[in-house]
Amino acid sequence: MIFKIFYALLVLTSCFSNIYAEDKNMVVKLKPASFKEENLKLLLEKRRSCRSFQKKALNLDMIAGVLWATCGQKYDSVTGATRTVPSAGACYPLELYLVVGQGCLDKLQAGVYRYIIEAHSLELVLEGDKRNQLSRACLGQDFIEQAPVSLIIVADSNRTTNRYGARGERYVNIEAGHASQNTYLAVANLGLNTVEVGAFSDNDIKGLLRLNKNCMPLIVMPIGYPIE
Repeated sequence: MIFKIFYALLVLTSCFSNIYAEDKNMVVKLKPASFKEENLKLLLEKRRSCRSFQKKALNLDMIAGVLWATCGQKYDSVTGATRTVPSAGACYPLELYLVVGQGCLDKLQAGVYRYIIEAHSLELVLEGDKRNQLSRACLGQDFIEQAPVSLIIVADSNRTTNRYGARGERYVNIEAGHASQNTYLAVANLGLNTVEVGAFSDNDIKGLLRLNKNCMPLIVMPIGYPIE
């Protein structure tokens, strides 16, 4: 009887360990960001654009740090919850998505994920390695398929234009620039590289990410270890 109970517990444990692959609504909580202590001058000197990536898997904790640096939530005693990038009127129009290749990120299966900023978590949007589809959407730039993961900066401009009118579009683009520079500095700190890609089919990427009609992709940033 004891053996049967033990066996049942093992089976149940196994089911829970595999639940992520079965439940598309599963959310993965990420660890807090962790970076090396490097001064800004050194990081700025390290920052560069890279279009050749090693076929080497990345660490989820590293990518968690990159996501947080790009557009994560932080706190201070004066304003409370804010973001790692300035935002006109604290409208926060930016959203982040992650395209992950098969076997390219430890602890995470291939797929398309949405970064839940307030919870510092990843939510599965679509299963499977979609790097080839992303590369085609980016007008056939094959280095995007090479990279283990790609971070995509998306914006719902209505959040800003509802307050500032047409001028808000400019503010959204400025904010996206802040976010992409944070990405560059974060990956440089972690020994990785990226490049800012703006040439792509908006509709193809919107379809891939399952974006709603108000959201528009602004920047694609493939991330990986560089081929020196």
